[in-house]
Amino acid sequence: MKSLQLAPVSGLRGEVHLPGSKSISNRVLLLAALAEGDTIVRGLLDSDDVRYMLEALKALGVNWQQLGDSRDFVVEGCGGVLPESSGDFFLGNAGTAMRTLSAMLAVQGGEYTVRGVERMHERPIGDLVDALAQVGAQVEYLGKHGFPPLKIKPRSVSSAGPVIIKGDVSSQFTTGLLQCGPLLQGLEINIDGELISKPYVDMTIALMQRFGVTVQRDGWQKFTVAAGQKYVSPGEIYVEGDASSASYFLAAGLLGGGPVTVYGVGKNSIQGDVAFADFIEAIGGQVQRNANSIDVCAPSDQRVRAFDEDFNAIPDAAMTLAVVALFADGPCTLRNIASWRVKETDRLTAMATELGKLGVKVEEGDDWLRVFPGPLRDGVSIHTYDDHRIAMCFSLVTAAGISITIEDPDCTAKTFPGYFDAFSALTHPRETK
Repeated sequence: MKSLQLAPVSGLRGEVHLPGSKSISNRVLLLAALAEGDTIVRGLLDSDDVRYMLEALKALGVNWQQLGDSRDFVVEGCGGVLPESSGDFFLGNAGTAMRTLSAMLAVQGGEYTVRGVERMHERPIGDLVDALAQVGAQVEYLGKHGFPPLKIKPRSVSSAGPVIIKGDVSSQFTTGLLQCGPLLQGLEINIDGELISKPYVDMTIALMQRFGVTVQRDGWQKFTVAAGQKYVSPGEIYVEGDASSASYFLAAGLLGGGPVTVYGVGKNSIQGDVAFADFIEAIGGQVQRNANSIDVCAPSDQRVRAFDEDFNAIPDAAMTLAVVALFADGPCTLRNIASWRVKETDRLTAMATELGKLGVKVEEGDDWLRVFPGPLRDGVSIHTYDDHRIAMCFSLVTAAGISITIEDPDCTAKTFPGYFDAFSALTHPRETK
C-alpha cells in the first residue's frame, strides 16, 4: 500500500484556495438536471464523489458539458422528468450521491438499481426508504435489510399526506426528500426525534431557493414544499469552496502560528461547517472573517484552550478538532457525534484507535470521544480506513514537531485530490542540528 511520510514542521503559514464544496457540487448537479433550462455551474469540485454523480446523470440522459479545462460545466435541465427510465448505477462510497439520487429516482416512476462499494453497503439507508414508501415509492433491498444496494421499481408516487422520517442518522435523508418535493404534489416532512447536521439541511433549502423552490421550515421538526412549484435554472451558479476542507487549514493557522488565509469561504457562506472558525476563535485562535476568505493565527498567549462541546451540527469538521485536542491545555470531549459511526468508516473507533497510537489516552463512548493531551510519539503510521477525512486531519500532528506516516494518502481523492500538496505549501520544515 502506498504511504506518505510527513516531516515535522516549525510553522504553518500561507494561502490556500479551496476546491469546490462536495455537498454543494452534488446538490447543484441534481437540481440543475431537474430544472427547466440550462445551468452554468462554476467551480465544480473535481473528486471521486462528484464524478459518480456526473456519470449517473449522463447515464440517465442528462446532457452536460465541461467548458474546456475549467471546472465550469453546462447542465441541460430535464424539467423534472429524466430521459432514461431504467439504469444500474455504481456510486462508490458517495453518500451524497447515494441518498439524494436514490430518493429522486424513487419518484421518477422508472426501474433502477443503485449500488456502491462494500462500505457503502454497510451505511444505513432504511429511514429514507421507509419515508419514500409513504409517498408510494417501491424500493427493495438487494442485500441486507435497511442498506444498499437498492432496487427501485416503477410506481406512481404522490404526496398523500405528511411524511415522517427519523432525523438522527443522516441529514442526507431529509435532503433527499426535500429535493423530491417539487416532483410530487406538494410535500410535508415531519422529523421524528432530533435532526442532526442541521446546517446541511439549511444549505439544501438555500440551494433549492436558488432554483426557484421555496421550503417553509417550522423549527427543525417540520418542512413544507408547497404544491405547484418547479425547479427553474438560475442561469449560472457558483460552487463555494468546501468548508469542511477549510477546517484543516484553519486549524493549521491555530496550531502552526499562521497566518493562514483560506480562500473560497467567508462570512456569507451558506455552509454550516464555516462555524468551525467560530470554534477556533473560542479556543484561542485569532480569526478574521472576510467576504470570501478567513484568516487564522495562533493564540496570542500560545494557549489552545480545552473544550467539552456538542458537535452534532458539524460532525465532519469536528474530526479536525479531535486532532486539535492533542494540542490543548487539558482533556477535551467531543459529544453527540454518533453519526461518525455510519460514515466512510466507523470514525469514532477509527479516530480513537489512531489517536491512541500517538501515545495519548483516549476514551470512546457510544456518541462521544475524549482526548487527553500529552507527549506525542514520533514516527507513527496512521491507518486511514479509506477515509479521506482521517488522512487529512492527521497531517496536523506534524505541527507538534513530530513526523508521521499517512497510509493510502490517495484516499483524499474522494473530496480533495490535491490536499497534501496544498498542506505542504504551508509547511516550514523544522531545522535539524
